Amino acid sequence: MVKEIEKTGLPVVHICTVVPISQTVGANRIVPAIAIPHPLGNPNLSLKEEKKLRRGIVENALKAMTTPVDEQTVFE
Repeated sequence: MVKEIEKTGLPVVHICTVVPISQTVGANRIVPAIAIPHPLGNPNLSLKEEKKLRRGIVENALKAMTTPVDEQTVFE
């Protein structure tokens, strides 16, 4: 699905908890997430720390979306 969307000219970022799976399905822009039960957060953090963590993931995904890629790239 990711490749088909990108063929239309829309960049796609795959935020995932298991990077090898995203690589197997052919995602071009991959942003690692936190953990399977809480991909975009950590309930053990304070509200302020979790907000900072989530913002960092989203900012990384936006950076990935605006970066031209020719092959699969993991944005750490």
